[in-house]
Amino acid sequence: MTIEVRPATPERWADIARVFASKRGRGACWCQRFLRPEATDNQTALRAEIDASPVPIGLVAYDDGEPAGWSRVVPRHSLPGIVENAALRRLLSSDDQPDEAAWWVSCFAVLRTHRGHGVGVALLRAAADYARDQGAGVIDGHPVDVDRLSGGPAPSALFTGTRSMFVAAGFEEIGRTYPSRPVMRKKL
Repeated sequence: MTIEVRPATPERWADIARVFASKRGRGACWCQRFLRPEATDNQTALRAEIDASPVPIGLVAYDDGEPAGWSRVVPRHSLPGIVENAALRRLLSSDDQPDEAAWWVSCFAVLRTHRGHGVGVALLRAAADYARDQGAGVIDGHPVDVDRLSGGPAPSALFTGTRSMFVAAGFEEIGRTYPSRPVMRKKL
């Protein structure tokens, strides 16, 4: 098994769509949870973003050449659902990073057949490298700490990743917005 991660360019749209197609087709989130898309559906919104963005807004993971996963990695200020979240705003209020230097990994989509093979960790490591190459000073995420849940999580609840993924990729906890929701950071 060889995992490679590439920027989500318009030429890779078919691969991105393949990753999301297993998630209820056009009704899936298509990585729009923290945005306010103007398109009629989430798939159209993501396609428009990828086609229009001068800098790729995400990464695509390939496992032995086959599309296996996706992650959005962008400047934090570009995600209204993150910057307007009161709990996150309180935690990040003392952040000394300028807007363009603070990046965020907002979501993951990994094909069921590729889960547990390190795709999420590979995406996180690549996201940190990608953000650094774009001038970021830090990259953050808001995963789920499954060890702090009273029951097992539904896979759909893990779209922001898991704490263990972030730890494996070299991120450190900087605080929590809820007992099971750490904010993880990697200084670049």
